[in-house]
Amino acid sequence: MLRNLTALRQISRRMITTTSRKRLENKVLEKQKLFQEDNGRPVYLKGGVSDALLYRLTMVLSLGGTGYALFELFSAAMPKKQN
Repeated sequence: MLRNLTALRQISRRMITTTSRKRLENKVLEKQKLFQEDNGRPVYLKGGVSDALLYRLTMVLSLGGTGYALFELFSAAMPKKQN
């Protein structure tokens, strides 16, 4: 029984430590050059089309949510008409 447990522990340790990791390319220097470049664009739009779409979506959702919150606030503040 003890021999089986030690064998299982060794096998599991080998399986964990011998797994190969996928190498990822370091793109930090490229991103730093892109964002530090002085081209007159705000930093939140320097990432390209995806940044512009995310910015516009965020603004639309923020303005829509603010408008809806104000509408609900005013509708709750107005007295109900009695029939």
